[in-house]
Amino acid sequence: MAMGAVTTMVTSGTAHWVVLQPNPACGKGALAVVDIPQGAKPRLPRTWPGLPLLLDSPGWSPTLEAGTVEVKVPFDDIGVVTAGGFDGVTAGLRVNASVHAPLLCVVDVFKVASGDLSLPGKPNR
Repeated sequence: MAMGAVTTMVTSGTAHWVVLQPNPACGKGALAVVDIPQGAKPRLPRTWPGLPLLLDSPGWSPTLEAGTVEVKVPFDDIGVVTAGGFDGVTAGLRVNASVHAPLLCVVDVFKVASGDLSLPGKPNR
């Protein structure tokens, strides 16, 4: 299964992780949450909500204060993510009628915190 960028999406005060990749069904250059094809058996976290999408809903509660979004994510081994980077993006999310239409398309990017999606954020900093 092709993989894309893993990102955290905050909706209605709840944080989710999703895997995004380009999908022309969402529009030219647009991203979609990756579908899990029928019969595929990817490794998924125990908090996966059962949708055929690479999405998790672990119950993280972000805090929003003075222009800062903080999401505390527990890991058994933080070493696996310390080399990673992240960025902040505000965008519209289109929900389609069919799970595989695709269900979730990222549309209308409003702002990228770094200005260039260079992933300057580092865990625990």
